[in-house]
Amino acid sequence: MTYLPHIQNDIWAYLLFSAIVLGAIQLFYVFNFYARFAYKKSKATENQGNFPPISVIIAARNESDNLYEHLPTILSQDYPNYEVIVVNNQSIDDSNWILTAFAQQFPQLKVVEISRSPHLKPGKKLPITLGIKAASHDFFVLTDADCQPLSNQWLKNMMSSLSADRQFTIGYSPFTKAKGFLNKLVRFDNAWMGANAYAYALAGRPFKASGRNIAYSKQLFQKVNGFKSHYAISPGDDDLLLQDAIQFTKVSIMDEPSSFVRSAAPSSWTNWFRQKAKYHISSARYPVIKKVLLGIYPLSLILMWISFVALCVNLNYLPLSASIFMGIIAIKWWLQGRCLNRLGEKKLMFFFPIWDLFYSILMPIVYYISERQKYYRW
Repeated sequence: MTYLPHIQNDIWAYLLFSAIVLGAIQLFYVFNFYARFAYKKSKATENQGNFPPISVIIAARNESDNLYEHLPTILSQDYPNYEVIVVNNQSIDDSNWILTAFAQQFPQLKVVEISRSPHLKPGKKLPITLGIKAASHDFFVLTDADCQPLSNQWLKNMMSSLSADRQFTIGYSPFTKAKGFLNKLVRFDNAWMGANAYAYALAGRPFKASGRNIAYSKQLFQKVNGFKSHYAISPGDDDLLLQDAIQFTKVSIMDEPSSFVRSAAPSSWTNWFRQKAKYHISSARYPVIKKVLLGIYPLSLILMWISFVALCVNLNYLPLSASIFMGIIAIKWWLQGRCLNRLGEKKLMFFFPIWDLFYSILMPIVYYISERQKYYRW
């Protein structure tokens, strides 16, 4: 057995060639996308002393416990001039009483009530639109009632990325750590989606934003006519709005840990499937080129593993194929693992190659199940 095999015109030669091509595709993604985020330099707050007035908008429905726990942190941010608008959407719990009490303590809190009606569409688009109409300021930061900022510098960080030519900022929202395999899986899913959102945005192809932590201007919202182009579907108040926004502005990212807002992870498979169903509905409306880019990565990864594992059967090709495979895995582990580490998921980074392959196989199954069961609702 020699390092360089005696290559013949047979199936093993074609398999080696295919494996190398698939590995090259993986490296293209690594260096063209993920390396940008892995080694992105952190920036200090750029607009220090020049922060415009902003409106924080929260669409909430039956979120009394979350509002009681998290709203004080949002209302106590270190920001010179801001208001918090909570749109209480048809709640039947104690949300109204809690918001009334907070409004007496915090003058910057404004509450918009939506009465119960069977004719209103599910989702956050109507509540957000009403919140924007009620806003007194020209810049918005959006989050959810179950999210808690990790610092009192959250608003300053999010606003520091907005500028005249970058009127949309993508933020990150990590999930709370807990015991169990499901929690690790949903945290990997969330962190990997966040890393992809940042990496693709830095490469000039933004596709994903999370409504748990985004910022944009009123001017931009008006240019895209709000949610008009996708109002017929319930989700999409974040990523589909982003697809419309990139026609008029560049997109910035905010990856400082002090800009993160943490939320509780889905505690059951059903809740997670419901969350993935929401994304599946939105992603179906992405431009074709972005759907192709997002689809090639997991497909080429699975085929690369199959090709190199198959080559191990032939001892003539084993040394060379194993060296190439391990080299590709090492590069991916180094750069893509750094992306996870930057998002605070250091432990998940240690087993990244396994998570990467498992996730690529699992996601089509999850989307199939969520689509068949029609899990999505408010």
